[in-house]
Amino acid sequence: MRVCVFTEPHRGATYDDQLRLARLAEDAGFEGYLRADHYQAMGLEAGLPGPTDAWITLAGLARETSRIRLGTLVTSVTFRLPAPLAIAVAQVDEMSGGRVELGMGTGWYQREHVSYGIPFPPTGERFDILAEQLAVITGLWSTPVGEPFTFKGEHYQLTDAPALPKPVQVPGPPIIVGGRGPKRTPEIAARYADEFNMPFKTVAESKAAFDRVLTVCEQVGRAESGKAPLVMSAGIVVAIGRTDAEAQRRAAPLHAPSALPPEDPVVGSPAQLVDRIGEFAAIGVTRVHLRFIEIADVDHLELVASEVLPQVVTL
Repeated sequence: MRVCVFTEPHRGATYDDQLRLARLAEDAGFEGYLRADHYQAMGLEAGLPGPTDAWITLAGLARETSRIRLGTLVTSVTFRLPAPLAIAVAQVDEMSGGRVELGMGTGWYQREHVSYGIPFPPTGERFDILAEQLAVITGLWSTPVGEPFTFKGEHYQLTDAPALPKPVQVPGPPIIVGGRGPKRTPEIAARYADEFNMPFKTVAESKAAFDRVLTVCEQVGRAESGKAPLVMSAGIVVAIGRTDAEAQRRAAPLHAPSALPPEDPVVGSPAQLVDRIGEFAAIGVTRVHLRFIEIADVDHLELVASEVLPQVVTL
């Protein structure tokens, strides 16, 4: 099992907070450090000192870490145009020596769009935009050096783009697409993604989502096109403690009012998290993203690293 750390800096974290956790995760043996891409907290908390931009943060981490993989889970299509995003991600990939991953999604939190004046099209249109953005980004990365890239879509038109710079990873950084959508999400993942992620739901719900996307992979001929099989990954919210009281203390923020949809956290002992990861492994998951609620709680990460990682990496 490949195990990554996932954080939500919009709940309140400086760059230095994130750097400290990323370095600890790297030293502890986690495979990746991925962060949410949001500009506003989702509950009643203020999220002080305020948001940090995902890709500016990852650029800094790229130069201040050496092994751990870095990425977003996920970048909203409403936040950035696809061609400049392709340039930024390719640059951060070069800055990291080829350790970047790009999670992409439609965006869903309308409040942050209203707050910051970001357009928020209807759901169906955002899915159309997601498909076009992925076509543009992967097209720019895969176009041979010296050849132009042209794209004519409903939302984006590129004419003779130089398709530079190229990322270190060939044909580009891994693309992560995920979510609970039953139709458009599996289709887009089957066509463009390297990893399909089911975020923070039960094992049964996750299996149903994986089955849907695998069916679509067969329908679109993913294997015949030469693309590698999709990596199946699961997000798990964790509140782990040496005692039940410690676990419940870490879980307390989960009870606060929030715009987040219902989730299925693991609240309890390291052994309970090992068991949950084993259940996901049994349905084909080969990568998990553990969401640590409080970035400042470094003891939480160290506990999982010492009591969970040695057991699950051999699953």
